Amino acid sequence: MASNKILVIDDTTVVRLKVRQMLPPGNFEVLEAKDGLEGFNFIRQEKLSLIMLDFLLPKMSGWEVFQEVQAQPELRKIPLVIMSGRKEEVTEKLTEPFEYFEFLGKPFDQKQLITAIKSAMAKSKKPRPEIIPAATVATKNSPVATVVTNKIPVAASSVANTIVVPSDHQSANSAEINALNEKVIKMQAEIDGLKKQLAQVVTFIKQKIK
Repeated sequence: MASNKILVIDDTTVVRLKVRQMLPPGNFEVLEAKDGLEGFNFIRQEKLSLIMLDFLLPKMSGWEVFQEVQAQPELRKIPLVIMSGRKEEVTEKLTEPFEYFEFLGKPFDQKQLITAIKSAMAKSKKPRPEIIPAATVATKNSPVATVVTNKIPVAASSVANTIVVPSDHQSANSAEINALNEKVIKMQAEIDGLKKQLAQVVTFIKQKIK
């Protein structure tokens, strides 16, 4: 019985087969999922040693799967390799450097695959901030700026956002405006995500009706 399970989530059969063939012989089992929803069900049900996630997937996108995984402390500890033929699609959502997961561009060879897996394993062991609400602290009599770290899941950013709250009132107002602008941007990203989900649901319903 294999002691390690590797999940490959990709809607292309060739890619799933390629990963299986390129992996060196070892005491592990390769699980395959052809869409994001099937892949996320595997993630919740199986005890995985590694996840290889395509960024563009039917039913549930790789970005949506990523967000769900990062929102759960136990799941986000699993080493993760995100795959895509266009890196800009990933960096549009997640800025570099990728601190807690590894990126693997398509097409790739065996050496690149193994390197990505090793890097993902190492990155998954890095200490990570807890998922807690943002907190802004200002010290009234402090002569220097107070630095507040907003610890958020990697689904929003690959690193914790740092907000600087200066001691003078004018700069504090500027920081508040910047914070509001960031919230607007995040809300817009969430709205875009919901629109994509709705479009996928409509497409799925149309396919079922045919």
